Formats: sequence, C-alpha cells, structure tokens
Amino acid sequence: MHVLTRSALCCALVLPLTAASAASIEVRVAPVAGGKGTVNVAVCDKERFLKQCLYTASAPAQEGETVIVIEDVPAGAWAVLAYQDENGNKQLDRNVLGIPKEKYGFSREARGRFGPPHFAEAALVVREGLMVVPVRLR
Repeated sequence: MHVLTRSALCCALVLPLTAASAASIEVRVAPVAGGKGTVNVAVCDKERFLKQCLYTASAPAQEGETVIVIEDVPAGAWAVLAYQDENGNKQLDRNVLGIPKEKYGFSREARGRFGPPHFAEAALVVREGLMVVPVRLR
C-alpha cells in the first residue's frame, strides 16, 4: 500500500509539470502570394520529420505573410515546415524529378543540397510559452 501511495504522489507531481511545458508556436510564413490557396504548416519531431507530423494547421494564403499558430506543442526538439498549396489539393506538388513545384520552406532556413534538409538542420528547441518561428518560402 505504501508503494502505491508513493506512485500516486509521483504521478500527481509529474502531470502538472508535463502540462505546463507545452508551447504555442507562431509560424510566420513569407513571402506568400495572396489569394492562391492555403499555407500549410507542420511541426515534426525527428521520428516523423517529412512524414505524418504530429501537429499541423493551415490558413488561407495572405499576401506577403501568413501567420499560423500551433498550440500545445510539448517542449523538445521540433522542426517546422511550411508550403503554399496554391491549387488546394492538400499536398506539395512535385515535377517528374520529385522537385517541388509549389513554394516551401523550413525553420532555421534549412535547405538540402540534393533533396530536403535533415532534421538537425531545421530543428528548434521548443520551450514553454510562445515561440515565434519565421519560415521563408522558396
């Protein structure tokens, strides 16, 4: 019984700390061609980078800069990616060679040489509170 009480106490102390370490990430995407589809943003951990990211959001494309806020991101290492979905098909269109036909960008202005950047090049340390992340579309 004493062990159970101690476990319950540990959980009671850890849970509030976990909830308090969530962040809001304000992604400022630019330059955006206004009136052309949506801007889609994803926040990815290393395991899901360039796959099915845990946190996603989109907003109508606003001329110049589109701001999208993603809430409740746990503290840790995350990479942000964004693209302007001009035709509204909810995917980054590519040509026959696999090169993107729509504008896209990553946090920390990460760029790959012969393909997308590695997670480490785009990774940010996310902490509690509000974090503003600029992403430049190319």
